[in-house]
Amino acid sequence: MTNEQWGAGRGWREATEEALYGPRGFYRRPEGPAGHFRTSVHASPLFAGAVARLLRRVDEALGGTSELAFVDMGAGRGELVTGVLGALPAEVAARTRAYAVERAERPAGLDHRIEWCAHPPKGVTGLLFANEWLDNVPLDVVEADTSGVPRHVLVQQDGTEELGEPVVDGPEAQWLARWWPLTGEPGLRAEIGLPRDAAWAAAAGTLERGAAVAVDYAHSRDARPPFGTLTGFREGRETPPVPDGSCDITAHVALDACALPGALLLTQRAALYALGVSGGRPPLSLASSDPAAYVRALSGAGEAAELTAAGGLGDFGWLVQPVGAGVRDLLLVDVADDEEQ
Repeated sequence: MTNEQWGAGRGWREATEEALYGPRGFYRRPEGPAGHFRTSVHASPLFAGAVARLLRRVDEALGGTSELAFVDMGAGRGELVTGVLGALPAEVAARTRAYAVERAERPAGLDHRIEWCAHPPKGVTGLLFANEWLDNVPLDVVEADTSGVPRHVLVQQDGTEELGEPVVDGPEAQWLARWWPLTGEPGLRAEIGLPRDAAWAAAAGTLERGAAVAVDYAHSRDARPPFGTLTGFREGRETPPVPDGSCDITAHVALDACALPGALLLTQRAALYALGVSGGRPPLSLASSDPAAYVRALSGAGEAAELTAAGGLGDFGWLVQPVGAGVRDLLLVDVADDEEQ
């Protein structure tokens, strides 16, 4: 499709929706997200193991439920949910009902125990886990014009941009004023996170009891990037965001705006430490007593270091949302205590 066929410029939310999830969208491709970028799930099986431990904490906090749900939001090709099932003790796995929530078709050969669905199930008890899902929920972008007035950024299919209507009142303007206020300096940009706030509230709201966790590139109100974060990825490389279906289109998440009452915000580094993932080297004495075990432990330490590295995956934000009574004290205090250490 040419720019002429595309027609008038579209807001980034509409353009991204079609480019990622339309009939020829990026996420419909057979290679899946793993063919273009590497998440914590792909970096090491330690990540799925930590999520499995978190699921067991939720189970314990709820007193052990006859049917324990694990809901993998934005499941890609089912890598995380497969790893979590494999890391659970047999008794827990036997009563765990696993869901992979994804718009793409179910991949061939996926474990038959995993239910593939377009929307999260309602009324379940357990853990909903959204790893790098919210950053792909499409949103609109605004830019301050020469007078400092925020205006919608419109885009053509080839990525060419122009400014559209001003955003001066209504829900979008209210969101910007509260969560991402622009100073009026021309050229400053912001990404309106309302669709992500709504998506997260809806996802967490499907749980009857348990916890919902979102993990993503994130920023907070006191440190929003002045020119936004909208970008593209293709085959492991960052590219300009072009809404033609050829690349991923993503933007960091204002997790503080998404958070519902009672939520905890922390870094991946702190969360994984609390769940037993540490990058500490094994003792050298193990190299003498059991060289093979030492090599395995050293490899695991390297993978853990990558998952918790400052300036890398360790800086990801975790939004931990308790749902229902009996979860917060056991599940969240341990994580908060670890962050303070």
